[in-house]
Amino acid sequence: MGTRIVVVGAGIVGAAVAYEAARAGGDVVLIDKALPGSGVTADSFAWIGEPRSGDAVDASTALRRGVLRDWRRWEADVPGLQVRWRGVLLCGEGEPITDAARLEPHLREPPAHAVFLESHGAVDPVAVTQALVRAARSHGARLMANTAVAAVLARDGRVAGVRWSGGGVDADTVVVAAGADAPALLSPLGFDLPVNPSPALLMRFAAPPGLVRTLVVTPELEVREAADGELLVADAYHGETDHDELRQAGEAMRRRLVATFDTHAVQLLGVRLGTRPMPADGLPLIGPVPGVEGAYVAVMHSGVTLAPSAGRLIASEVVGGVDAAELAGLRPGHGRT
Repeated sequence: MGTRIVVVGAGIVGAAVAYEAARAGGDVVLIDKALPGSGVTADSFAWIGEPRSGDAVDASTALRRGVLRDWRRWEADVPGLQVRWRGVLLCGEGEPITDAARLEPHLREPPAHAVFLESHGAVDPVAVTQALVRAARSHGARLMANTAVAAVLARDGRVAGVRWSGGGVDADTVVVAAGADAPALLSPLGFDLPVNPSPALLMRFAAPPGLVRTLVVTPELEVREAADGELLVADAYHGETDHDELRQAGEAMRRRLVATFDTHAVQLLGVRLGTRPMPADGLPLIGPVPGVEGAYVAVMHSGVTLAPSAGRLIASEVVGGVDAAELAGLRPGHGRT
């Protein structure tokens, strides 16, 4: 598609594309309206894993298989990038389990049935994004932070570059990885991107170190230790956005944690309300924008999980010109609404 590549959006997906494209020899400019990793990436629970045998197969399965292998590749290749490989305990699922108390000794009531996904892990998504940006720059990519792209430019049916207040840059390819902002950037090109904002809460709590050892999933909560003495909990949210309502939601989750784990020493540190970019059909949207040569979109839920595989495959397409079979069913257009 061309090697002068502008990536719009420096969340983890955009940073992944910039890193992989620069590493593959592309002339890359990464642009973000704020700082790398400061948008919805910072609001991610950041659980990484692959489909299990028996999971329903859909058009994203080929992409999702192998993401853990790509995460381990990043660990080896990207300085400063780390994964917490502690596994995931899915409580209430699967066969009877006898070692739940060993895996999570502070559960008040160890589950009679559970599945332990030993290969799964979690990351600090902001730290990963920053590490990717540093690595991309070491391969020659340029970062333009605090630069809000106003328009993707096109002439005679192909991309010409991007424009912002007071400036712009030419490009052969523009990869729009701007999450919930992507539809507004693509609409002037005549393409309606079917992505909707999906609100979610990310809550942080102070707790005794080691209270949660794996990533624990129950019907009532998803919790993991983000750092010693700090727990991270994710939850869908459909309430009001004012401070008092968010605080009440956090306090309700604190009571749930105390009811689940054997401690009363849990304190709410903060609540963030994030806006996840959710494709209308739930599947990633990755590929050329119909009708505009050189325009490319990369928007997906579970972007943290998919970033290393998506970044690698997108770079193979926009730099190497090699169509990725794993992305064949995820193209924008083609009747997706």
